[in-house]
Amino acid sequence: MDKPTTVDTYLAGFSGPARELLHQVVALIGRTVPSAAEAIKWGCPAWVHPSGTILFALSGHKAHANIVFTPSTREAFAPELSAYDTGKGSVKLPYGKPVPEELLARMMAYRVREHEEDGVKWM
Repeated sequence: MDKPTTVDTYLAGFSGPARELLHQVVALIGRTVPSAAEAIKWGCPAWVHPSGTILFALSGHKAHANIVFTPSTREAFAPELSAYDTGKGSVKLPYGKPVPEELLARMMAYRVREHEEDGVKWM
């Protein structure tokens, strides 16, 4: 399979619950941060602030998707993420389970603010 060059071509590589969840997260990003540009970084979808800084990235895997923020964004929401597996900046979203849209939207808004107000770059 060729490496994806757009978010749409990346999503086309998934089916069933994986594609549904990924599309749901992509739509949420579009509603929450409409000024962010879609890009492919490290072979995965990423959203870039107009200043050129990566805000977050999304990746699909066998049984889950990861949305990756900066560690500072993930840490700011640690108590609310206790029901999810997390990594340095990532949140694991299992396929077939509801997407925590309200929480993710707040995390996205926080990430934009931390970049615009505090100058926090990507990892």
